[in-house]
Amino acid sequence: MSKLTGLGGRLYTGETSFDFIGKRRRWYSISAIFILLSIGALAIQGLHLGIEFKGGSSYTVNKSGISVEQARTSVAGAGIPGEIIVQKIGNDKVRIQTGALTSEQSKAVEASLTQTFNVTLESIDTQLVGPSWGKEITKKALYGLFAFLLVIMLFLAMAFEPKMAISAIVAVIHDVFITVGIYALVGFDVTPATVIGFLTILGYSLYDTVVVFDKVRENTKSVAAVGKVTYSQAANLAVNQTIVRSANTSLIALLPVGSILFVGAGLLGAGTLKDLSLALFIGLAVGTYSSIFIAPPFLASLREKEPAMQALAKRVASRGGAVAETVTAASARPVFAPSANRGPRNQPKRKGRK
Repeated sequence: MSKLTGLGGRLYTGETSFDFIGKRRRWYSISAIFILLSIGALAIQGLHLGIEFKGGSSYTVNKSGISVEQARTSVAGAGIPGEIIVQKIGNDKVRIQTGALTSEQSKAVEASLTQTFNVTLESIDTQLVGPSWGKEITKKALYGLFAFLLVIMLFLAMAFEPKMAISAIVAVIHDVFITVGIYALVGFDVTPATVIGFLTILGYSLYDTVVVFDKVRENTKSVAAVGKVTYSQAANLAVNQTIVRSANTSLIALLPVGSILFVGAGLLGAGTLKDLSLALFIGLAVGTYSSIFIAPPFLASLREKEPAMQALAKRVASRGGAVAETVTAASARPVFAPSANRGPRNQPKRKGRK
């Protein structure tokens, strides 16, 4: 049987260890900086809600060679009040978004566009969303988000323990908050595709966190009875044992999402993909960070406040303060059974008296 080799093997056995739990203040400070930037972006710029949420009218002209300024001038010439948002989609489409319009105003916009660009009415895709419909969509999106968080918290509390559920939800809120802040900073429209992306990254972040927590539970199952390491040391070993798996999984997931974002939306101009791909790309990266640097340290902070874990820490410190990097030999190192063909060792014969 071959031995574990490489960095992943050394991390798993405890030969090499990174102190993720002990440096929790550093990770918290990094997250606090991003959260403050998100608050600033939301306060200054706010979220650019799509017409599906705030209501409005959208006109997509299917013709190549159309400039943004021509489309803006054409709609403004129809006497449309309020803000006019014009976006280039690829090389042969231009989308114009306005506020809520009456049927007469909508017909005036369509007539102006057909005349300006010399196209038929069938070449213009029109979408009209009323304010009441936008409020209903917003309400359903928030209900879906809160229901998701509630169900996940109940599941984690039953499958693991309540403090693990709290730590996982804290990590999820951390991920969503930073992703929303970057969305506000970039200025992309928040559409139903964005909400789908948020729900997707929540699921991925929780998946990665659950994998780490499962190893934490395994390493800390009898930590108080054994009394060789503290809860934080056992949890830190669990993070080291799963970090290579988390990094590989995240990298594989980021590659196709990155191709959608940078190639599909950036180079090819597929505007319908950028809302979903941006949320996925940012969320996957932040979710991987939180499952390693936020959720396990937060869980260790909660558990170390328990009287039993405080007593364990005192017992470990009283034994000389030696920091053990492995929980038990059985949980960290492979156990090799003796070969069936191996006979008993030759024992030296004792000399008897003559």
